[in-house]
Amino acid sequence: MTPPDPSTGRSTYRVTASTRAPVDAVWPLVGEARRWSEWSFLTNTRLEREASPVPDGVGAIRKFPRFGVGSREEVVAWDPPGHLAYRILSGFPVRNYRADVTLTADGTGTHIEWAGAYDPKWPGTGRILAKVLPAMMQRFADGLASHADGLAGGR
Repeated sequence: MTPPDPSTGRSTYRVTASTRAPVDAVWPLVGEARRWSEWSFLTNTRLEREASPVPDGVGAIRKFPRFGVGSREEVVAWDPPGHLAYRILSGFPVRNYRADVTLTADGTGTHIEWAGAYDPKWPGTGRILAKVLPAMMQRFADGLASHADGLAGGR
């Protein structure tokens, strides 16, 4: 986590994980909304609006509810098999949130980088968000890597 920029108040984070699975095996897990329930703590992952020509592509609206709350996100970059970017539309106390998930071949495996930037929605929430968001995104990155390792088996 980087401290907020004093001139803008904007905060950033960057987390990483690695898996033995190749990029082509990891991409569908992160690139397709419905697959997130396989590897994350989210149990009901779906598209609210499909994009065209690729349902999960740029313009898709993803819904990730959990216990009646969760985020609605719009896909703003979808470049298989290496880059997904999204912005949060609602459901989280941030403004101008954008996250980029980058998958890079690392030997026969994959390096996962999850980086984001945001503005706290309410004054005084910056410090807690600076702890919660990187921890949550690290949990996503680790869950993705662990699940992909399981799919990769004995590789």
